[in-house]
Amino acid sequence: MLPRPLSRRTLIVAAGTGLLAGCSARRDPGIRELVLATGPDGAVFQKIGAAIATLLAKALPGIAVRALPSSASVQNLHLLNSGTAQLALSSLDAISEHPNTSIHGISAVGRLYDSFLHLVVPAGGPIRAFEDLDGKRVSIGARGSGTEFIVSNLRRVTGMSFTPVLLNQQESAQALAAGSLDAFFTLTGIPTPAITDLEQHTRIRLVPLAAQAQALAGLPNGYYLPATIPATTYGALPPCPTVVTPNLLLAREDVPDDVVETVTRTVFLEAPTIAADRPEARRINIRTGISTGPIPLHSGAARWFRALKR
Repeated sequence: MLPRPLSRRTLIVAAGTGLLAGCSARRDPGIRELVLATGPDGAVFQKIGAAIATLLAKALPGIAVRALPSSASVQNLHLLNSGTAQLALSSLDAISEHPNTSIHGISAVGRLYDSFLHLVVPAGGPIRAFEDLDGKRVSIGARGSGTEFIVSNLRRVTGMSFTPVLLNQQESAQALAAGSLDAFFTLTGIPTPAITDLEQHTRIRLVPLAAQAQALAGLPNGYYLPATIPATTYGALPPCPTVVTPNLLLAREDVPDDVVETVTRTVFLEAPTIAADRPEARRINIRTGISTGPIPLHSGAARWFRALKR
C-alpha cells in the first residue's frame, strides 16, 4: 500500500517555520562525484534528469554532479548496483519486479511523476487496435528500458504475437517516419519530446489501450493503473486510454544522508524550475513524493520529509 501523502496544512505549517528553506549539505559530504543515470535521447527521463543534475551541481558545492544517459529503468538499476551511478530514475514496476536486478542497497529519494504507455502508429496505416499488431514489426523500447519491461508484461497477459524490435524513443520515431517500423511502444512522461517532434512532420495516431490497461492493472503487483493521455498533449491528437506506472528517483544507500537530504530538498522545492520548459515535471510535488510503494525512503530523504511534519 502506498503511504498517505502529506496534507496541505502540514506543508503550509512547514513553510511558515522555515523548514522548506533551501540549503546545501551541512557537512563534508564524503563523496566527490554524484552520477545520475537518466534515459535515452528523446526521453523525458533524460530531459528531467539533466535538469535535476544541473540544480544539484549548484546545491552541492564540492561535488561534481553529472547526468549519465542510459537505456532507462532496468539499465539504471544495474548502474546503481554496480556503483557506476549513485542516483537514478526508474519506473516502479521495473524496480520491484525485474528478475535480473537486485534492489539490495537501493532506496528512494521520492516519487516524481507517472509514465504513460504510448502505442504510436502512422495515421494512415492499418493498425487501429492493439490486436492489429499481430505479425507486425513493433519497437518495444531499448534493451534495458522500462518500456521493454512493461511490454513484456503486456505480451504475457495478452498473448499478443508480433516481431519485437529494440529501439529507443528517438530511434523508434525516426524508423516509424521512415516507414521501416509499423508501430512503437514507449513508456514515458507526457508530453514526451520524441513524439512531439515526430508529430510535427508525420501524421500519427495513438492506439487505445483500455482493455490492456485493465489486464495489467489486474496483475498482483499493483503498480499499474488505467489512465488517459489527455487531449492536446500532442497537437490535435484526441485523448487516448492507456496505463500508467509511477517513476521514482533512487539513491544508493551508501550515499551520505546529508547529500540525499539536499537532493530531496532540491528536487521537490525546485520542481517549478525543472518544469519551466519540461511540462512533465509539473507533476512533481511534495504531497505524493513519499508515495514510493514497497521501496523504502533513503534515510536522508526520510529525514527531510519528517521535518515537514514538525
